[in-house]
Amino acid sequence: MSNLSTTSDDILASARTLIMNGGYNGFSYADISEVVGIRKASIHHHFPSKVDLVRELVKRYREDGQATVALLEQNVPDALDILKVYANHWAKCIEDASRPYCVCALLASELPSLPPDVAKEVKAFFGFISSWLTSVMERGSREGALNLTSEPHVEAEAFLATVYGAMLSARAYGKADVFQMILEPALNRLTPTVSH
Repeated sequence: MSNLSTTSDDILASARTLIMNGGYNGFSYADISEVVGIRKASIHHHFPSKVDLVRELVKRYREDGQATVALLEQNVPDALDILKVYANHWAKCIEDASRPYCVCALLASELPSLPPDVAKEVKAFFGFISSWLTSVMERGSREGALNLTSEPHVEAEAFLATVYGAMLSARAYGKADVFQMILEPALNRLTPTVSH
């Protein structure tokens, strides 16, 4: 795959930024046209409708997440460390406002008003993250790297909710350190106590 930016990539990047700033209903093709510097007809050529555009954006976001997770699994063998790296990724995004917030988190908050095709992609993203975290919890428990007090899928959902809730709280308070304050006890609870 080429690193050269294409018009469709520019349109997707612009849509992502616009969603971050105003949500799904907060932008139109006119806004993208202005940002990218192309006619609305050109945008329609690449993405016939806004549903097509945002569905593709979320699909690519999930595919990028899958690639990142695969790389993380290869390079970080310990399950607790994987959870820390995952949480740290979002901590850095919150600390550095220029780094992207999770576009799916923003879209999930709009789920009732999203077109069904877009909602389906957003749900697929969370399904992917949930199954991946469940596999991390299962492996970590089996290897003694994680201390689980509930079933792996319950722990995965609780961790996911903690990460996304902490992101929301940090954003609401405008304080990056709120994220770590919330995540630290969650990670401590999952850390096995060494008793010899």
